[in-house]
Amino acid sequence: MALSSLDEVRERIGKAARLAGRRPDAVTLIAVSKTQPAPRILGLVSAGQRVFGENRVQEAEEKWPAIRERHPDIGLHLVGRLQSNKAEEAVRLFDAIHSVDRESLVTALARAMAKSGRRPDCFLQVNVGDEPQKGGCAVPDLPRLLEQARAADLPVAGLMCLPPADTEPAPFFALLAKLARRHDVAGLSMGMSADYESAVMIGATHVRVGTALFGQRGTEDG
Repeated sequence: MALSSLDEVRERIGKAARLAGRRPDAVTLIAVSKTQPAPRILGLVSAGQRVFGENRVQEAEEKWPAIRERHPDIGLHLVGRLQSNKAEEAVRLFDAIHSVDRESLVTALARAMAKSGRRPDCFLQVNVGDEPQKGGCAVPDLPRLLEQARAADLPVAGLMCLPPADTEPAPFFALLAKLARRHDVAGLSMGMSADYESAVMIGATHVRVGTALFGQRGTEDG
């Protein structure tokens, strides 16, 4: 019998983890459900998937309260860029935010957490390819951003990156892993549908997979 898309992704994560001498359960699969309607999401929920990712606060506000009312054990991660003026909504909705990349956002998130009492995990996004069109702090600016985040008492869970498209991603994953070790950060949010196995081999703790689970949709993440 053919494997479901979820089973196949899980199996590949497990194989990559074992080849790297890691435990498969050390890797969190984030099913990137942006643009996906609730029935398709619920199909994965029924199959046992419990961590999902969205790119935009507004879309998450429209879809997820009703789903999570039925399934309160679901974890929801923001994997897209976040505007500082949406920090309160993001802190209220999400259990983790993967795109913290500037001091103004650190300040806004710290204020929102203090106000709400909720403390979602925060991943600092690093622009490992030095691409001007992408979010993420520059590699040389990471120590300062990390210092600011820790001083603001953000729950820093790890680092996140989006390698340049159409380029071998492994060196960029290795760079992020090196930065995490250097700065004593545990989490590594890296790897999408085309390269999550490579990311797991290099140490990813979170992979953000959309297309391999939901099918092609012509968007940049997952």
